[in-house]
Amino acid sequence: MSELPVVVVGAGPVGLAAAAELLERGLRPLVLEAGDAAGATVSRWNHVRLFSAWPELVAPAAARLLEPTGWRRPGDGYPTGAEWVESYLRPLAAALGEHVRVGARVTGVARRGRDRVVDAGRAEEPLTVHVRTADGEERVPARALVDASGTWGSPNPLGGDGLPALGENAAVAQISYRVPDLAGGEVRSRYAGKHVAVAGSGHSALTALVALVDLARTEPGTRISWLLRRGAVGDVFGGGESDELPARGALGLKAREAAQAGVVRTLTGFRTEAVERDERGGLTLVSDAGQRLDGVDEVVVLTGFRPDHSWLSEIRLDLDPVLQAPTALAPLIDPNAHSCGTVYPHGAAELAHPEPGVFLVGMKSYGRAPTFLAMTGYEQVRSVVAKLDGDHDAAGRVELVLPETGVCGGSGVFDAPADDAAATSGCCAAPVEQIELLAPSSRR
Repeated sequence: MSELPVVVVGAGPVGLAAAAELLERGLRPLVLEAGDAAGATVSRWNHVRLFSAWPELVAPAAARLLEPTGWRRPGDGYPTGAEWVESYLRPLAAALGEHVRVGARVTGVARRGRDRVVDAGRAEEPLTVHVRTADGEERVPARALVDASGTWGSPNPLGGDGLPALGENAAVAQISYRVPDLAGGEVRSRYAGKHVAVAGSGHSALTALVALVDLARTEPGTRISWLLRRGAVGDVFGGGESDELPARGALGLKAREAAQAGVVRTLTGFRTEAVERDERGGLTLVSDAGQRLDGVDEVVVLTGFRPDHSWLSEIRLDLDPVLQAPTALAPLIDPNAHSCGTVYPHGAAELAHPEPGVFLVGMKSYGRAPTFLAMTGYEQVRSVVAKLDGDHDAAGRVELVLPETGVCGGSGVFDAPADDAAATSGCCAAPVEQIELLAPSSRR
């Protein structure tokens, strides 16, 4: 199997970093990307400013691959998704060349000739990656699989119990699960002058709240209802000017100001149970306690993401039953105990599964835990690739030290100029609310 490629699923930041690590060690990567270009998922949130600054967004192996091409490393500041793609991800994919295939969706993975029940000879057989392209279906044999497909395609629902609320699927035309780009055009007109409900309490929700209030200042009739599942607003805005992380405080202050602007109605303890349609085509949201929010035109659901393991159904995975992350990793990232600055760097040992040569990396490796950082993903793939290369010493080393504060910026306000990014990007609040938009993958 040594002549077979290591298949990497997803040409996002962590997947491309894995390919750069593989190439540097003389292994053959094959990156399969479902979108039409590298960084396709990041491009879908190109208006949102990243949580991390440029120095934390460039993988070391990727930089070493890019530098001989004349690529210029970006300086400091917090890029938007579009800037991340154009200044880093697309050049990196170009440098990887034929090792990246776009328009190739992975639909399944198995051991050649064996379903998940069969033990005999399993480790001696290669993996078979099932791929769908515009030309049809094909099977790609692989010595190993690095799944960096992210969680962007699986947002959490509006329903407060983790499943879609009654009527949620039927009302999907009026529900968005992404931070809307209100800079202009069709999206802006969709929300202008409307009653918009925002569900969520993390930094994505705060960013959307700020943008919608700005919209309301110029578009009469725009109203916002903010739905919080928690029983009180509490510390959702952070520490403001006294916050030890100025970026987090700045976003919190903007969101607090937005929430008090006179166009926002805040409903706490609202765990949506049903979505009903009224006579004029609007929506009524009903909580499990019987609260009703009438006359809603649009709903923005920003309640996090979850991994999709459906196409790995024939692979033997060892996943935590709560977080859906690798069992050995779950205690290290439990959002009840950790923030993005206190997650211990980890690698192949924590990411391994009973299926030899299979690793979930990047945001997908965190399951439902929302504290993932690009820097952590880069360390993951460095260790995993070392393991695949038989370099167990390198795989076991920790080559990343996360400062306790400062590396986990926040989702910035849409059009903040680069030199103001530090003042418009927040950082890790209460652990359960942290998330870096990678794609998802990348934060998704």
